Amino acid sequence: MKSLLLKNANAILPDETANNVSILIENGIIVEISERELKAEKIINLEGAKVFAGFIDIHNHGAVGFDVNESSKNEFIKIGEFLAQNGVTAWLPTFVPDADEIYQNVIKEINDLMQIQHNLPISQIVGVHYEGIFANEKMCGALRPEYFKRLINGDEISSIPKLKSGIHLTTLAPEIENGIEIIKELVKQNWIISIGHTRAEIKILEQAKQAGAKHLTHFFNAMTGIHHRETGVAGWGLIDDDITFDIIADGIHVAPEMLKFAAQTKGINKVSLISDSVAPTGLGDGDFRLWGENISVKNGKTQNERGSIAGSVITMLDAVKNMSKLGFSDVEVSKMASANPATLLGIDKTHGTIEINKRADLVVFDEQNQVNFVLIGGLIV
Repeated sequence: MKSLLLKNANAILPDETANNVSILIENGIIVEISERELKAEKIINLEGAKVFAGFIDIHNHGAVGFDVNESSKNEFIKIGEFLAQNGVTAWLPTFVPDADEIYQNVIKEINDLMQIQHNLPISQIVGVHYEGIFANEKMCGALRPEYFKRLINGDEISSIPKLKSGIHLTTLAPEIENGIEIIKELVKQNWIISIGHTRAEIKILEQAKQAGAKHLTHFFNAMTGIHHRETGVAGWGLIDDDITFDIIADGIHVAPEMLKFAAQTKGINKVSLISDSVAPTGLGDGDFRLWGENISVKNGKTQNERGSIAGSVITMLDAVKNMSKLGFSDVEVSKMASANPATLLGIDKTHGTIEINKRADLVVFDEQNQVNFVLIGGLIV
């Protein structure tokens, strides 16, 4: 199908909601958004349903029983199907620290999938996220410090397995030995740097920012907090206008009131929602094996054998609904779930908002605020 018309849509645009408009899609691209009558090979009358830009999850460790560190191409397809059904149209498979051969094997599987995924009705992989391979052992959370790396002889960065094409993002702690040099070298190699699993002091954070690290991973979690005599990493992230952050909007990692506080204080344009989803996502409560240890999921909360929260079991759809319940508007939520992640990843010319000449990655909600259907590159999921 070359052309598709979504008629009578309430479209969540970058700065407003346009009611009862038509969205014309040709060859997977939005070519017109108009109140006038348009024609297409297929017409879907949405009767005032809400249409959001597709969600972009930059921090996702897996779902429906499959862990990113262990998944094959076919298992990534199954994760992608689940994500697409929940409104995620683009994502970064996120590694936890592991052996290099694990990375090599999984990168090969991702490379193979990226060659064919455009023909599949699945959430599209646009890159990878290496979380915490250069991290502070005292802020490891659920990560395994035995796999943390250090810059010693200079080849530790070049040896990290990379995609043939796509985005490379990493979360690191700038205060570790040679941390600033690691940031500088990664930036030279076009990595996006996010600060996390850290207890860095302000002086080091400023050096990291100057070196090119201007984002914070899962805000408030695995970083020093705010105290009236100590700014902490979180305080620095709120008050420095150059810094953006992402945050887990499950109401568990961060209390709902603090979610609202953080987003309002920082400013909507500088906050991205993430799932931090792990393999049990979508499977309900129970006991699971993850990252070499047993974890439990009870009432939607994960816990490992060390007593730490081990990621979340929410989707980006859950995060969107949770932020809406806190009083954020559709436009604000769309920015946090779609536009801002696209900007961080540098794909905002093609992704993240409902605009002419952008991909038709769209999420259509029914009157009960449930996902009716999803478009990925103009293909109906």
